Amino acid sequence: MRKITISEFLTLDGVMEASEEWQPPYVSDDLAAEIQESIHQAEAFMLGRVTYEMLSAYWPLQTNNEFGIADKLNSSRKFVVSSALERVEWNNSTLVKGDPAEGVRQLKRQPGGDIMVFGSATLVQSLMEAGLIDEYRLMVHPIVLGSGKRLFNDGMEMTGLKLIEAKAFSSGVVLLHYQAARGVGDTGP
Repeated sequence: MRKITISEFLTLDGVMEASEEWQPPYVSDDLAAEIQESIHQAEAFMLGRVTYEMLSAYWPLQTNNEFGIADKLNSSRKFVVSSALERVEWNNSTLVKGDPAEGVRQLKRQPGGDIMVFGSATLVQSLMEAGLIDEYRLMVHPIVLGSGKRLFNDGMEMTGLKLIEAKAFSSGVVLLHYQAARGVGDTGP
């Protein structure tokens, strides 16, 4: 069975999406290398509509393999979960319509390697609520924003996580890599 891993930039107060751009000052060479390595390890990617539209407008135009990941993102399978889009045109993209949880359950049952989700706040929250995330790669930045879209919403059911790895980077960002602890608040497949 395929594994779904989310990879998210977070602030200390749990914000993953805000109106201001807060991540760039913390992208050190060692963090960039970690991000590149994790992207190269994924066989496929899953994106929500907003993240898909942002990435598909940028990465296909990167013809010199900028940042070492353009070729990977452009050639890999991409599953786009959206009820608003009618079609997806970025190379190797497949639109997943209908019930997102059921669509992802079907993808997990298909043969193939791991699927990484990054950004895609609304999609990630729906996958968490359905118990479909197997691993969490959280890159916690040393900043507090006070407002913005948080990864874990108020009222979310308790989710148990098992720490796999903790790694600090020169910019002060800390990678916290967790595995979902099945059985605690799990409503997965």
